[in-house]
Amino acid sequence: MVNVCNFAKGTPSLLSYDDARTLFHEFGHALHQMLSDVTYGFISGTSVARDFVELPSQLYEHWLEVPSVLEAHARHWETGEPMPAAMLERLLAAGTYDQGFATVEFVSSALVDLEFHTGAAPADPMQRQAEVLEGLGMPRAIRMRHATPHFAHVFSGDGYSAGYYSYMWSEVMDADAFAAFEEAGDPFDPATAARLEKFILSAGGSEEAEALYLQFRGRMPGVEALLKGRGLLDAA
Repeated sequence: MVNVCNFAKGTPSLLSYDDARTLFHEFGHALHQMLSDVTYGFISGTSVARDFVELPSQLYEHWLEVPSVLEAHARHWETGEPMPAAMLERLLAAGTYDQGFATVEFVSSALVDLEFHTGAAPADPMQRQAEVLEGLGMPRAIRMRHATPHFAHVFSGDGYSAGYYSYMWSEVMDADAFAAFEEAGDPFDPATAARLEKFILSAGGSEEAEALYLQFRGRMPGVEALLKGRGLLDAA
C-alpha cells in the first residue's frame, strides 16, 4: 500500500501544517486498508459507506494536534529543536478560529442540497434556495459555501446527490471517536486503540456501520465532541 502525496518541492522541502494534516488524513485511509481483516475483498478496508469511509482518516488527523506528537516531529529543519511552546499553544488555539462562520456556511449548503433532492426537482432552483435559506433564518452576513450555480458536487451523479451533509456527519463520528481516547485520559490508550482496531480499522464492511460503531464506542456518536472541538460548546 502506498500513499502518494502531491506536496510542493522546495529547498528545503518542508510540510506546512495543512500538508501535515493531509498526510495524517491519508495515512488514516491507509491504516483502514492495511489492517483490514475480512474474508471477502469487496468489503475490505475502505469498501464501506461514504460517510463511514472518512471516519478512520479524519480520526487520525486528531493525533496531529497531540502536543507530544508535534513536540517529537515538528522540529526546526536546521537545528532539530522542537516547536517553541508558545508557538505550539498559538497553533492549537487557532484551530477554533472562525468555526461559527464555517459551520453555518457548510450546514446551509447541506440543507439546500437535501431540499433539492427531496421530491420533485424545483422549477426555479434559485428561488428554492432563497426559500430554504429564509426558512433557516440564514444570517445575511454569511453565504452558502457552495451556492447553487456552482454546486456541481451534488449534481454530478447519484453518488453525491443529497449527500453533502455526510462530510459533517463524518466529523461528528471522528470527534466522538477521539473523545473516547480523551475520556480514557490518554490519546494512546491501549484498550481504546484495541477496540478501534477490532471494530473499525479491521472490520471493513463486514457489518453495518452503526453496529460497528456501537461495538467500538458503546453508543452512537453525539454532536458534543464536534462542537467542543470547534469552540462552539463549553468544554467544561
